[in-house]
Amino acid sequence: MVLSLISGGTMLLAARAQDGERAAVAQRATLDQIAEKTVEQENALSGLARQYVISGDARDLLAYQRESQGLRSVEERMRHMVDAGASRDELDALKAGILSVDELQDEQQSALTARRQGNKAVAVDRVFGADYERDLDHANAQFEQFQYRLDQRTEAEVARATSLSRLWRSASEAALAVTAFLFLCVMYFIFRKRVIHPVVKLSDVVARLAAEDYAAMPPEFAHVDEIGDMALAIRAFRDNGLARQRLEQERSSDRAMQDLLSRMTQRMQASDTFHDLKSVIECFIPEIAPGYAGRLYLLDEARQVMVEAGCWLSPEHSKPEFPPLSCWALRRGLPHRPGGETIDIPCGHIDARDRSVDSICLPLTSQRETLGLLYLERRRTGETNATSEAYLTVLAENIGLAVSNLRLRDALRTMAMADPLTGLANRRHLEAVLEAEIAIAQRRGHPLGCIMIDVDHFKRFNDDYGHDAGDEVLREVAMVLKSSLRDGGFAARIGGEEFLLLLPGMSVEQASDRAETMRRRIGDLRLRVEGRDLGAVTASFGVSGTPDICGPDKVLQTADAALLQAKKAGRNRVVCAQPRLDQAQG
Repeated sequence: MVLSLISGGTMLLAARAQDGERAAVAQRATLDQIAEKTVEQENALSGLARQYVISGDARDLLAYQRESQGLRSVEERMRHMVDAGASRDELDALKAGILSVDELQDEQQSALTARRQGNKAVAVDRVFGADYERDLDHANAQFEQFQYRLDQRTEAEVARATSLSRLWRSASEAALAVTAFLFLCVMYFIFRKRVIHPVVKLSDVVARLAAEDYAAMPPEFAHVDEIGDMALAIRAFRDNGLARQRLEQERSSDRAMQDLLSRMTQRMQASDTFHDLKSVIECFIPEIAPGYAGRLYLLDEARQVMVEAGCWLSPEHSKPEFPPLSCWALRRGLPHRPGGETIDIPCGHIDARDRSVDSICLPLTSQRETLGLLYLERRRTGETNATSEAYLTVLAENIGLAVSNLRLRDALRTMAMADPLTGLANRRHLEAVLEAEIAIAQRRGHPLGCIMIDVDHFKRFNDDYGHDAGDEVLREVAMVLKSSLRDGGFAARIGGEEFLLLLPGMSVEQASDRAETMRRRIGDLRLRVEGRDLGAVTASFGVSGTPDICGPDKVLQTADAALLQAKKAGRNRVVCAQPRLDQAQG
């Protein structure tokens, strides 16, 4: 830019020098023309004055006067132009010539006056005399001198202006050459920076994008041109590729999540016990929702309390047990998340100090029946988790279905293995449990107590009060037997009015004491059916045990024999079997 300004300035200076040259030449031509005109008019005036002196014709005088006025205007014009640019020598020569012309005019006026007065000889002497000729030659010589000096000055000025113009033109041409060179350099630099480098970068990005390397970032160009448009197009292509890649990742993640949920569902459906179900849940949920710790709660229907059935990744904020109404998810039957993007009330089972925790409560339901709760809490604040709530909802539905299936299976098993009237185990269940308990007693050497019970005169209740009364007696006796097993044991109805208790870990003496306690509690029963008092209810007890009384395989038979002795002895009593002779000798 500086060189361009310099080049332009020198060109202007060169043009100005040429203008000065032209002005000097024009001024010279004008002054030469005026000087020549002045000389010509002066000669013409001299001729007209002489002609009038000789002829005395008034027309010659009138022509002289007109020519004289023209000469004065030319002289004034010459003075004005010469004063604007003439040198001192030129002004001196010009003034001398004008003075000479003025003197000639004075002599001409004197001759004209003498002629008008009729003195022709005097008039002829003044305009034809030697003095007049000398003055006329002197005036012409002064104007010639003026023209000579004007020519010299003009030639010098023209030469100086021409030299200066050539100098400035040469400087301008040099500046233009340097400017052109620098312009080419700048254009090359700009071409490399704005074209070659961007094209190379864009081609590299295109090659990486073609190889599906979407980490390649297209360069940003602030200028709007074809390269900028190309960069925008490549950026749009990259964004589309990233979108497709994210979509593929989401699809892959969805497929993986669906496969994980499917495998978990299959394992849960194959679970035979709640322990198996708990193991499956604790194994799969940390993989399905890695950002969450949690607990599995199941409803304890007897106490109406949510009880922890399993946990993973050490949850810290929810209580192990709580009433169902403490959870808003269980109240509403819908997922509840108080710590998400929307404001909501926290659940009561979360510690009061940690109400701000990001938690999710998912109710476990089946057929509109509450079965439990899946509780999840964010492990660390700000930790990202890719598992959507939709998957968590599906997870809760699958767990609820698995819990419902297990409960239904347990109910069916219970119906198959329990006495429907008393709720105690039936004979089929007894055989399985007895075999297992005998195996444990043999393997570990632990004692095993056995009590056989028979309700005394049970047929009387059926005959006198009806079968409903007999059923009520059996149910109440079963309740007494159940309550006596709170510290462990097994109770079963083996037929009619007969019951059996297995007491693992109890000796014969302990079993006898337990039997006596149950006998008294049964004797304290006071039952009424349809407003009628059933009277006293009593029972007979036969007690046996291993290894004190008999071998494990004979414990049931020995207890039955002891019960028979109690009935023969008058009923409403406890009879403990005696060791067999071979057992005592052993």
